[in-house]
Amino acid sequence: MRRRQFIALVSGAAVGWPLTARAQQPAKVHRVAVVSGTAPLRPTSMEPAARAFVDSLMAFGYTPENLVLEWRSAEGRFERVPQIVREMVSLNVDVIVTLSNSVTRAAKDVTQTVPIVMLGANPVEEGLIHSFAQPGGNVTGVTPDTGIENFGKWVQLLKELLPRMSHIAYLESKADALSGSKQSAEAASTVSRELGVKFLLAEHAPLDYADAFALITRERPDAILVGPSAEHFENRRLIVEFAGRSRLPSMYWDRESIADGGLISYGPDVTNLFRRMAGYVDRILKGAKPGDLPVERPTKFLLTINLKTAKALGLTIPPTLLARADDLIE
Repeated sequence: MRRRQFIALVSGAAVGWPLTARAQQPAKVHRVAVVSGTAPLRPTSMEPAARAFVDSLMAFGYTPENLVLEWRSAEGRFERVPQIVREMVSLNVDVIVTLSNSVTRAAKDVTQTVPIVMLGANPVEEGLIHSFAQPGGNVTGVTPDTGIENFGKWVQLLKELLPRMSHIAYLESKADALSGSKQSAEAASTVSRELGVKFLLAEHAPLDYADAFALITRERPDAILVGPSAEHFENRRLIVEFAGRSRLPSMYWDRESIADGGLISYGPDVTNLFRRMAGYVDRILKGAKPGDLPVERPTKFLLTINLKTAKALGLTIPPTLLARADDLIE
């Protein structure tokens, strides 16, 4: 892939490679696949996470001359994932980066030899790895899991922000429900009942939010809680726009959704997770075995509030929340 194509695909902007790196004559050209199950991978589809991933690879010394990135997406047609992975294996990729559990599982089924660096929720329970300390096999990577207690904390934060809240909608992909990744919804439902808040599960098909949005519009909850998933992260602007049109306070797990106009988020630093995935890719390209690399949990959590969105919704943020916020977007 030519440098111009590579840079445009990844960042959608002119990202400069160091001049010294351009002058190098690498002995080997590495090939890394990045596979998503949902959103089409456009130049800006995963900003700023994709930028952080590529910037980190640059920091390790990789350039378009010694690294080819193969970006692929099943675009919501999960039955295509095995075919995509087989195509990547036929291209002799050195590493496959997977951005959801369904993609990781499909990649693991297709190949037991090509290293896989995952972004995966509940990886032990999902059977993707043996343990966090010793994943074994050909899969390693990072997890956005914040612990089941933090799933309920989202509801508590919304209740603190909206003391009169009596009804909440939880947005979840049917793909997540089918995969068994339901801990977050179950924890949020439990805490909602404890707080006397009615809980509405709004499930949607991959890349098709119409039915879930229609249900939320019909039931008129007081707020939306957006479940943590790669699909929601990739389609965050669509969700944020719906919440804005519906004048519904919305809670997310990632800061990027708040930068795009969501109201409040609490969760791991997603951009940092993508940087750490780049670190796994680098170590594997330098000879490390994925089964020997412990899977990393989040180490940094952010409480982010968009003050402009709060003002548009006519909300006053309690001083206690303002004092605890890591980032206030105005």
